[in-house]
Amino acid sequence: MTRGNQRERDRERAQARNPKGKGRDDGLTPEQRRERDAKALQEKAAKKAGGGEAAASGNAGGGKGTNKK
Repeated sequence: MTRGNQRERDRERAQARNPKGKGRDDGLTPEQRRERDAKALQEKAAKKAGGGEAAASGNAGGGKGTNKK
């Protein structure tokens, strides 16, 4: 039933395979990350709005809160 130090060895091997560990190491401050993400979301929304105008014309409400279950 006991596994000895197998778990510890497995953890060491996993860390060796993935040395960066947890956390974000992109060199950005939280403020810069927020700005980057906001810009990406705006571009995504603009792309969705621009590319799907013909398909979205039947959707009168659009936007938030129009999820149909």
